[in-house]
Amino acid sequence: MNDAQIVRVMLVDDHNVVRSGLATFLRAYEDLELVAEAKNGREAVRLCHEKQPDVILMDLMMPEMDGIEATKAILAENPGIKIIAMTSFEDEQLVQGVLAAGAISYLLKNITSDELAKAIRDAVSGRSTLSPEAAKVLIQATRPSKQPLFDLTEREQDVLNLVVQGQSNQQIADSLVISLATVKAHISNILSKLQVSSRAEAISYAVKHKLVSL
Repeated sequence: MNDAQIVRVMLVDDHNVVRSGLATFLRAYEDLELVAEAKNGREAVRLCHEKQPDVILMDLMMPEMDGIEATKAILAENPGIKIIAMTSFEDEQLVQGVLAAGAISYLLKNITSDELAKAIRDAVSGRSTLSPEAAKVLIQATRPSKQPLFDLTEREQDVLNLVVQGQSNQQIADSLVISLATVKAHISNILSKLQVSSRAEAISYAVKHKLVSL
């Protein structure tokens, strides 16, 4: 922030109505100054050299150059600029993509003007702001995926063990004292849960991921 404590802001959005609304909002705050507007990422990159904003409100879905690519390009040459990603919807790839590109914050466009003003001021101070939706996406992304093994019933696990051992459906039925139809049903469920299409793929998957004891 400069000596006068005024935050220079640039708007980047391909919708004129959105830019107009954000421009109106900025005028309501004495410490926020609109210095430039761009309708796509390519224009934003060009204007950064000329206007040198402190903070950029960056839309993500735009023609010519999207917000993620624009964020990368801008921060490669202007690492001191703070970029706040703004979008109308939550999407895991967008959230992870733009934050990986260097955006400091991720907000949905349904936030209030005071919330956005605070996010801009926080960005200048190096503090991130994530919408609850974006935070949820990031938390889910860091959790390990559930192993198919945990979805198998005890009986399905027994059947899988015997399949890996090379037993036929009839042999499995005899070993577990169940009907042939039941064996076929269990195998169908196993293939579905392991997301494989054949008995051979199920054996390969089970061995590779150590779902059975050899």
